[in-house]
Amino acid sequence: MISIKTIQTAMYEALCKAAVLIPPDVRDHLQRTCDEETDPLARKHMELTLENARLAAEGKGLVCGDTGYPLFFIRAGNTAQVEGGFGSLWQAARTATFAATEQNFLRPTMVDPLTRKNPGNNLGPEIPKIHLRFDGLGDDLELIAVPKGGGSEIFGTFYRMMYPSDGKAGIFKFILDSIYNSCYAGKVCPPAIVGIGIGGTADICMQIAKEAAVLSPLGTHHPNPEIAQMEKDLLDAIRQLGIGPMGSRGINAVLSLHIRTAATHTAALPVAINAQCSIGRRWKARITGKGEISYTGDIHG
Repeated sequence: MISIKTIQTAMYEALCKAAVLIPPDVRDHLQRTCDEETDPLARKHMELTLENARLAAEGKGLVCGDTGYPLFFIRAGNTAQVEGGFGSLWQAARTATFAATEQNFLRPTMVDPLTRKNPGNNLGPEIPKIHLRFDGLGDDLELIAVPKGGGSEIFGTFYRMMYPSDGKAGIFKFILDSIYNSCYAGKVCPPAIVGIGIGGTADICMQIAKEAAVLSPLGTHHPNPEIAQMEKDLLDAIRQLGIGPMGSRGINAVLSLHIRTAATHTAALPVAINAQCSIGRRWKARITGKGEISYTGDIHG
């Protein structure tokens, strides 16, 4: 059985690591973007991003000051056992988030939506957010901590219930218009990581778009060849928009683009877009059934 103290430790450490360490796949894509851009301002933006990442890894601040929304994506093996039951995961997340905020790894950005009162600890209704799924025969827990920046969430979230007759052409236009609107002035801190959800209900569509943005290894493509081709065609089209890092002139408004799909109603064609900012903060902790913890920035690992 995995103790709650162990889970709290894993959540806290994963949050803190995500705030100061850029995942290796994200770093590789940022370096490629820097090498590829020819506009001086675009290159300078990327050089500063990489330099800030180096300083953060050396303990000289955060990768970015906007640590945004505290999110946890948890996969539990089917035979995993948690002290106090799985309902205790939510309190563990609250404890970890409180501690990470208190230690200044997270900036206190969560407020009441109406009064705007800030408790100063990133805690509130539905926050921190946990998404829990059961998968596999093991007794382990895998959790990915994602402190998701506000800019990418505020300016990079789009949803539309389209008509089935809109087809791929309509989907492409909606996506390209949305990416242009979110990136042209640097609002989502491009080059962004873009997740697209197609199908499901409104909430499913938004959820799979979010997961595509924050959980996909950069540079990978959907296993379905037709959807993989859509991803590649969209990336090619985005590179023709004339937008580069932080809204400068260039070709890399987007670092990587990922599509997920869900079955939907015969009369529906829901499409959602969710952007993740260029530094792609996420870090994974794996807890074995014996309570041993390992950490990695490689979400394949």
